[in-house]
Amino acid sequence: MFRGAALFAFTLLSVASAQQAGTSTAEVHPTLTTQTCTKSGGCTTNNQAIVLDGNWRWLHVVGGYTNCYTGNTWNTTVCTSPTACATNCALDGAAYSSTYGITTSGNALTLDFVTGSNVGSRVYLMASNTEYQMFKLLNQEFAFDVDMSNLPCGLNGAVYLTEMDADGGMAKFPTNKAGAQYGTGYCDAQCPKDLKFINGLANMVNWTGQANDANSGTGAYGTCCSEMDIWEANVNAAAFTPHPCSVQGQTQCSGTQCGAGSDRYSGVCDADGCDFNSYRMGNTGFLGAGKTVDTTKKFTVVTQFITADNTSTGALTEIRRLYVQNGVVIQNSVANIPGIPADNSITDSFCAAQKTTFGDQNYFATKGGLTQMGTAMKTGMVLALSIWDDHTADMLWLDSDYPANASTSTPGIARGPCAPTSGVPATVESTNAGASVTYSNIKWGDIGSTYTGTPGTPSGPSSSSTGPSSTVSSSSPVTSPTGGSVAEWGQCGGINYNGPTACASPFTCHVLNSYYSQCY
Repeated sequence: MFRGAALFAFTLLSVASAQQAGTSTAEVHPTLTTQTCTKSGGCTTNNQAIVLDGNWRWLHVVGGYTNCYTGNTWNTTVCTSPTACATNCALDGAAYSSTYGITTSGNALTLDFVTGSNVGSRVYLMASNTEYQMFKLLNQEFAFDVDMSNLPCGLNGAVYLTEMDADGGMAKFPTNKAGAQYGTGYCDAQCPKDLKFINGLANMVNWTGQANDANSGTGAYGTCCSEMDIWEANVNAAAFTPHPCSVQGQTQCSGTQCGAGSDRYSGVCDADGCDFNSYRMGNTGFLGAGKTVDTTKKFTVVTQFITADNTSTGALTEIRRLYVQNGVVIQNSVANIPGIPADNSITDSFCAAQKTTFGDQNYFATKGGLTQMGTAMKTGMVLALSIWDDHTADMLWLDSDYPANASTSTPGIARGPCAPTSGVPATVESTNAGASVTYSNIKWGDIGSTYTGTPGTPSGPSSSSTGPSSTVSSSSPVTSPTGGSVAEWGQCGGINYNGPTACASPFTCHVLNSYYSQCY
């Protein structure tokens, strides 16, 4: 959501991306199995792989070992210009496990936070050795399992879609000789300016090293595109957030277009997005350690992209979320903030009410809202999986109070239970160097095809919420006099729903949409 420049650090001779392909280390993509699913035919296993983003890789002279970039400084003897740098420098293969702490096993991908001098990582799912997997998820759902029990405050395990080119930009930019095979072509809605290469050329013009990160900096240009944050989370908080842009596909920006600093609401992308964070939306007892969704244990995250006509060509109108843990399907929590409808999904109307109540500018609507987000999804987007700490805002926007000096009584300020001092990168990288996240069992396909489970809430600590209608429910359903047995936050109706429709006292069944009604 608030990715800025220089969110990652790595020192092993160099930190950079290049547009020539190096040969010092063979590039071997770690394998990862996934599944595509249909309601009629079940799920089919795919043998795929992941690739490390080019911004982490060693950049050296072609045919030699001299660094083209060291620390946060370009070698201006080799890189006399952006074009000369693209010609003279090579992006090399990666030692995934030993250098970057990236390992795969079957359908599981584990990303370690600190490995030697490397901090964080970002990888993409491949369709072949030279192209990214392109996801077109309108009228479909995307599911994965996550174990983030070892991901504390100040860290972010992110799973998201970004409107990159399938070949990493090789066809568009002839100076890019590395392509998707070496993780090139990144973009997102923050229009990051810390990418070493953009559009096949070195981003060295006006390059400035970052004061609080010895391995990163920013150049004159950024790289923008629409972004769908399916999952940004640690053990204490989680959010899903669409970020539409007015441009289509990976686009280089400069100046005001990048939306940096005071230009945040003048750029081509919606950097804020429209987020659904259960804690921020008034239910502090829904997701976290020992809560309804218990983040100390593995669980499944399912995200559904609903269109106006329930087809893959229709306009995106709603993004729904549910969880599965211990065989139980847990519907997303309902917003419990005065002024915001009691919804549990993202719609344009929900976003408008949220922005008004929280006093935020609705740049989401300005950039086209869900319709524009759907346009990007129809074109196809690349899946990114990462672990990172935040050198710009200490991750407070995800798991603490943000802005840190604002009153927590103001709606929208409290986003998680972490202390405002918890996300300082120097501290996080020292005290939580052993942090990690594991993503597994990635599936996508027809709505309702990627998961199974029993409707309801799991046994365990009760759910609590904040706001004027705060209630605490039993950890197990309570049978009402009318025979119903649906606990607070459980499903009580909707198309294709065959379970009980009466809620346990004192809760009542609320229709949220045609597919889902919920007790609260």
